[in-house]
Amino acid sequence: MTDCGEEQRNELEALESIYPDSFTVLSENPPSFTITVTSDAGENDEIVQTTLKFTYSEKYPDEAPLYEIFSQENLADNDVRDILKLLAIQAEENLGMVMIFTLVTAVQEKLNAIVDQIKTRREEEKKLKEKEAEEAEKQLFHGTPVTIENFLCWKAKFDAELLEIKKKRMKEEEQAGKNKLSGKQLFETDHNLDTSDIQFLEDAGNNVEVDESLFQEMDDLELEDVEDEPDYNPADAGSDSTE
Repeated sequence: MTDCGEEQRNELEALESIYPDSFTVLSENPPSFTITVTSDAGENDEIVQTTLKFTYSEKYPDEAPLYEIFSQENLADNDVRDILKLLAIQAEENLGMVMIFTLVTAVQEKLNAIVDQIKTRREEEKKLKEKEAEEAEKQLFHGTPVTIENFLCWKAKFDAELLEIKKKRMKEEEQAGKNKLSGKQLFETDHNLDTSDIQFLEDAGNNVEVDESLFQEMDDLELEDVEDEPDYNPADAGSDSTE
């Protein structure tokens, strides 16, 4: 008959020696403890981590220990579910033998696989973003292929916008025409206009300056006075002009 108590005590001593920094006893009756399991660091130093809680049943290892995820870091919900499934499978396969080291080792490998998945997922996301950027650049240079449907849609929109612009311009011109006054209306609305020119001349009359140099050489001009000639006959001048 298996001495379960002795096997449990021997395993506890072994686990404390194997995991000195991550093994913590929670209670002695029933024996309960935690072991923190950390993945190897990824290429960007990312890690995932979980703390497993185990509790021996009275008949362990002939029956599986109780286990649960006590805490976790950087694990998605589906990762937690996968770890619990893994523990159940491993516990079933190792009944009759002390199994905590085996269970912890399986979880350790699972965490390393998760880190690799994170790396792969990031690479795929990077490739997807690059592909989307490339497609966007192609779309920018090539534009949308013209079809009859999208051309007619564009033309209808363009014609509507053009009509609105014409209506707005006609309205502005009409409004400008209404606000423009005729010459008569200007005089009727502003009585200063009919006297402004006269006032300007009166004001300027007292300040007109004459450039006398324009007339200095007038006396030097030799002008013939036809009327002073003794043989001048006005009738002859008229007859000459009619010939």
